[in-house]
Amino acid sequence: MNEQDAWISWEESGTAHRARWRSESQAMPGTLLPVDDTLTANAAFKLVCECSGLLWRGDFHNGRQLLQALARRVDKPPRVQTARKSAAAPAPADAAALARDAFARHRAAQARRAALLGRVLLQVEPDHSIALRRAPDVRAAVDEAWGAPDGTPAIASLRELQGLVGAHEWRKKGVEVPALKGRIHPHFGVFSPVRGEYLDLIAQAPLPRDATSLAFDIGTGTGVIAALLARRGVRQVIATDLDPRAIACATENLARLGVGGQVRIVQADMFPEGRAPLVACNPPWVPATPNAAIERAVYDPGSAMLRAFLAGLAAHLAPGGEGWLVMSDLAEHLGLRTRDEMLRWIADAGLRVVARHDTRPTHPKAGDPADPLFAARSREVTSLWRLGAA
Repeated sequence: MNEQDAWISWEESGTAHRARWRSESQAMPGTLLPVDDTLTANAAFKLVCECSGLLWRGDFHNGRQLLQALARRVDKPPRVQTARKSAAAPAPADAAALARDAFARHRAAQARRAALLGRVLLQVEPDHSIALRRAPDVRAAVDEAWGAPDGTPAIASLRELQGLVGAHEWRKKGVEVPALKGRIHPHFGVFSPVRGEYLDLIAQAPLPRDATSLAFDIGTGTGVIAALLARRGVRQVIATDLDPRAIACATENLARLGVGGQVRIVQADMFPEGRAPLVACNPPWVPATPNAAIERAVYDPGSAMLRAFLAGLAAHLAPGGEGWLVMSDLAEHLGLRTRDEMLRWIADAGLRVVARHDTRPTHPKAGDPADPLFAARSREVTSLWRLGAA
């Protein structure tokens, strides 16, 4: 069911109420309880663990403090198991199984955290305002994410509304991309190019023969790769994406960067029609199930987009052309995909590796021993695979 078609009902002060349920990822609670500043954090934690939604009616800033208090309870480390219980647990058979187990536990903890904290809810008025004491003006942020007000009230999680506000600020300020010597302004729901190392690879790799005439950018997102190729002198870039938000975002960014005349954006699943001397793609890097819509840019169940790109690439390469595939090997260190599988998919698609350019990630988690996935992140390599027809 489309989340805009979902409605949630509750009773308050003896009166029945109904509003739209608005969420990109949160399941609608079965029970909605109006609560205010008299609710303690311990009582709130018990209620959200019982799957109740808490419709906050108190002071807005007190609601944020309640959310922070719940986060501390959710993040509290579990009690250490006794030696006898630990000994009874089956040990992973090898390093790959150990990595997969750590990743599975990390994702389960993330999902539980998001579900519990997402049960603190606010009512958004028909004009997209929040009618609570000391509430900020979120109307512009909500309009960008949801579209123009439709005249009905809505219920949304406080965390998601905070995310809308954060996305609104990112959209206004933009993200500096050194390889572009400019800024990319991500829209809500479109993944931001925060991993600059792969953009440096695209900016520096030698262009294949005739690539200045035409290139395809598959899954353009914010349009950052299309913009880079245009800045490198490619006269026409055809950029594809299925997501209307991404298409709007890329269109705005390309115009802002002054390369809109060189890039044509097409709503398509994967490839446009025809062949090109250069076909670039930065698919999601981790073959796992996303917990939220925005995570589809990171998690690709079964490596579906990666495999579809490889399977269709040869049919869309001009003679002597190259496919540029941007991939991290994090999935290999997490035990989710092997290098042999990757090479087999390349060979099965009638492709060969022309060259590979590697770099190390520079984001903070790669050097943080406290990160649950540090063992994998510390060994991660990001690569630009240059592929040609076999």
